[in-house]
Amino acid sequence: MEDDKHEVKSFKELGLVEQLIEACDSLGWKNPSKIQAEAIPHALEGKDLIGLAQTGSGKTGAFALPILQALLADQHAFFACVLSPTRELAIQIAEQFEALGSSISLKTAVLVGGVDHVQQSIALGKRPHIVVSFLLYDFSFFIMCKKHGHLFYLLCIQVATPGRLVDHLSNTKGFSLRTIKYLVLDEADRLLNEDFEKSLDEILNSIPRERRTYLFSATMTKKVQKLQRACLRNPVKMEVACKYSTVDTLKQQLRFVAAKHKDCYLLYILLEKCESTSMVFTRTCEATRLLALMLCNLGLNATPISGQMTQTKRLENLSKFKAGTCPILICTDVASRGLDIPSVDMVINYDIPTNSKDYIHRVGRTARAGRSGVAISLVNQYELEWYIQIEKLIGKKLPDFEAQEEEVLLYLERVTEAKRLSLMSIKEAGGHKRRREEDVGHKFHGKNNKSKRR
Repeated sequence: MEDDKHEVKSFKELGLVEQLIEACDSLGWKNPSKIQAEAIPHALEGKDLIGLAQTGSGKTGAFALPILQALLADQHAFFACVLSPTRELAIQIAEQFEALGSSISLKTAVLVGGVDHVQQSIALGKRPHIVVSFLLYDFSFFIMCKKHGHLFYLLCIQVATPGRLVDHLSNTKGFSLRTIKYLVLDEADRLLNEDFEKSLDEILNSIPRERRTYLFSATMTKKVQKLQRACLRNPVKMEVACKYSTVDTLKQQLRFVAAKHKDCYLLYILLEKCESTSMVFTRTCEATRLLALMLCNLGLNATPISGQMTQTKRLENLSKFKAGTCPILICTDVASRGLDIPSVDMVINYDIPTNSKDYIHRVGRTARAGRSGVAISLVNQYELEWYIQIEKLIGKKLPDFEAQEEEVLLYLERVTEAKRLSLMSIKEAGGHKRRREEDVGHKFHGKNNKSKRR
């Protein structure tokens, strides 16, 4: 049976219509990936799916193509709902749908938290069948609806009170999810975590029980009750790789370093591989800004991305990185899920993740879709326990990244000075911000005092 699945050579053999086959061809998808070959036939038969596959294996196409084929046969509003844990991933999924639907006149309109609210209100006003976006904690959500040949997306994130979604479902005139035919949970392991539990329950209570449900991820925890709560009905489960595995084309290495010398090793690696496009993962938002400034002071072109930045700035920096104008992206785990940037040659774990499964997602940003890539982890004396958990998860020990420490420490003086200047810059920027806030406060209190005198 397994051999038969691997004999599939084309999208046509999977049962896709000619329009979607042409769309795949225009994207350079000549043959289906393993997860697509296994998932699409079951999806076209109307089955619920649980798909477990490595990052970069084509999971988005595995659920997008069956949904688009069903949409062609049954065109009506609010056809499918896709959930993802981050804004960037949600936007990327929307772009993928738009690309696959280009041959059938599909268009997208993406609404995300962190973007100007007035502009979004104007966009919604022009499209009366688009619903006001929900606001959930770090939660991206989009609804696809078909009208006049256009596919619209609704995404939403940001911090909100637990009852905000209920308020929209109860009070937004004309809003209903009762026509939803497909529910997709992308990066399902994170969506099934307790952080999203209440929000997910509210959504599930608002959509029909008669629907198809797809769960896809690179990692999946054994939380059977939560899968049952997602209302899957006799799902087909597919695992095209080991539960927590990385691709064979990924070269993984580590280097044990003293914490005080980690910045020197980072600079050394980036200079040694100066032709590479690199993602550097840190643990905190503050570290992304500091490292980006430090590297810029050292003459490298680096830009940060983190959850503390506005959505506009995040997209701007991400666009620079994708376009190749800025070859080094300093990021938190906000960038570790699902982003497909083919040009990424190297991932550096500047900080070792405290959750070992996040390692899988981080290194999955490179060596995607059959390409090769490198992942180097810098492990200091305080991170050894976390690294051991990663080794247990992936089932192997990583080889050393070879470097002569004497050569590395030649950069110590330069790195120390660059970091000092970066810290001063951040401190000064913080001081300016506080002074602006104080000025605003004085003006505000002055107005209040005048009001009191009147």
